[in-house]
Amino acid sequence: MLGFSVRAQVSIGIVLALLMGMTRGYHFTPLEHLPSASWAVFFLAGVYLRSRWVFPAFLAEAALFDFAAITWGGVDNFCVSPAYGLLLPAYGTLWFAGHWYAESHRETATTLFPLAISVFSSAAICEVISSGSFYFLSGRFEQTSVMEFAAQFAQYFPQPLSSLLFYVGIAAILHVLFGAVRTLRTPIDRFRISN
Repeated sequence: MLGFSVRAQVSIGIVLALLMGMTRGYHFTPLEHLPSASWAVFFLAGVYLRSRWVFPAFLAEAALFDFAAITWGGVDNFCVSPAYGLLLPAYGTLWFAGHWYAESHRETATTLFPLAISVFSSAAICEVISSGSFYFLSGRFEQTSVMEFAAQFAQYFPQPLSSLLFYVGIAAILHVLFGAVRTLRTPIDRFRISN
């Protein structure tokens, strides 16, 4: 199980909020070539942040950036539809999968299996909810069918999945590096205290 101090959680939360702002609001930053980190932010917030108020805060941040992009950024409002509200359970899936993984986490290589399960299953469910609700409920498509949605799922799912894997992979590398530094510092700190 992962457990971090409040100070560490605040630092991680700030980094995740900035990451979402820099990649979701790319209309306002020069980082337009970075993929959106929104899915990864919700997953990683579930992994690292214990406070439940953080989930609605990240939802609000995402909605504010979307609103600003449409209102002031010149972005078309095509994606805003009655289905937009279903981003809450879509992102919630990522959040809860992150929580589940945090409970399953071990500081060994065996942790990769539950990590893979939580990332892939939550990403697939998130895509079904977000894209499926848009496809079936937005009113943007004249005719809908399950077969057509399945074809669109197969076509479009790899991109957000690869973005999620990119950021979760970076987070995993940073997690291991910070863990190694912490492990190296512990004997040094004990030596200083004893002298």
